Amino acid sequence: MLWPDPAQRDRLVEIGDNLLARIAETEREGWLGEVEGLQVSLAGAEEKLAQLDRRPASRSVVDLGIPTITAPAVPHQHRPDERT
Repeated sequence: MLWPDPAQRDRLVEIGDNLLARIAETEREGWLGEVEGLQVSLAGAEEKLAQLDRRPASRSVVDLGIPTITAPAVPHQHRPDERT
């Protein structure tokens, strides 16, 4: 999942505030067709802020380990001339 950059939080808040002001203006002017589009944009900005709030403050590292590859075991073959 793509996460919004936490450094852009203030910008997202500013965008949300601007959208609220634009929605109020369009309602006041009676531009009802514009209101819905602005509300969709506002919902997107609010969702991005909610994603930032849900994101863990510090990302924890999970050690998955490094797999060890070993050679297959070859059974020892007894040779008649070997002493055990």
